[in-house]
Amino acid sequence: MMKDLLKIAVVFAVLLLAIPMLTFLVPKKSTSEEKAAGTEQAETAEQSVLNEMSAGDVLKVLDFTSGQVMTLEMRDYVIGAVLAEMPASYHEEALKAQAVAARTYAVRQREKQRLNPDELLMGADISNDSTKYQAYFTPEQAKAFYGESYDTYYNIVSEAVDATGTEILMYGGEPIVAAFHSTSGGRTESAEVIWGSEVEYLVPVESAEDENSPVYLDEKVFTEDELRARLEAEYPNADFSGAAEKWVVIGDRSTSGTVVELSAGGEVLAGTEFRQIFSLRSANFTVEYADGQFTITTKGNGHGVGMSQYGANAMANEGADYKEILLHYYTGAEVVNSQFAMRNS
Repeated sequence: MMKDLLKIAVVFAVLLLAIPMLTFLVPKKSTSEEKAAGTEQAETAEQSVLNEMSAGDVLKVLDFTSGQVMTLEMRDYVIGAVLAEMPASYHEEALKAQAVAARTYAVRQREKQRLNPDELLMGADISNDSTKYQAYFTPEQAKAFYGESYDTYYNIVSEAVDATGTEILMYGGEPIVAAFHSTSGGRTESAEVIWGSEVEYLVPVESAEDENSPVYLDEKVFTEDELRARLEAEYPNADFSGAAEKWVVIGDRSTSGTVVELSAGGEVLAGTEFRQIFSLRSANFTVEYADGQFTITTKGNGHGVGMSQYGANAMANEGADYKEILLHYYTGAEVVNSQFAMRNS
């Protein structure tokens, strides 16, 4: 049984590598005019969210495989998102935290589409393409994934979702960028380091229990030819004429361990770019050379911003409730009830 649960956890962890949050970031306001209008805009944004939910709490989801747009009740969507994003074997308080994060993600995306529709979504609010949005399982997909355990896990997750009502995370009068990841490197990362934009509530916090995660450490080995080929594909002018042990030199790191900048073949890269080129689990890595091979060791799994799912589960196992978990990982945010009673299916 433990082996099965471990396999599920690893599958989810790998799935999370593809979940982007950059499209949700909003540049920080700076002009005096924007600052003067900030309060009014925040109140308008918050009221817009509440009005939308009061009018009917539904979400339009584009099935990217068929091109069809599904209209789902928010409750059903959040259940499917939690089933797809977090191991259902996790503690109920961790599942509740994930439910609030998933609902917040969906509500923010829906509001974004209302203001600035993306033609590629074909009138939908969001897509089930997990390379661009948070993952979502239809009932059929969830049954295929969980097999004989589907009914058990569906009931566990639906109870966690229902326990959070219509709660979402808000900051400054609008739904937050509810970023989350599988496992941090022991301390979460700031949005500014990963995506280049400061977000007040997405700042580093301790998540030491992540070091016990089965996906905390990972190692990849590349020959000289393999490493050179991957880098030259992106940087044709890179120079690998010198000693191989000097091909990759790590420069700056963040306080959370993320590689901010490195030199590869004389070219300057961001750690996040190097991560993408070599399909690494995170941008918190070391590079060692010996006997004609490069060994790249990563810590953590995912971008590292926002809530660590493994850390959330560890906090829950130590007695924290879902609100404590959320407020730990999203600094200064608030858990807000929309005051709309969703219909249970």
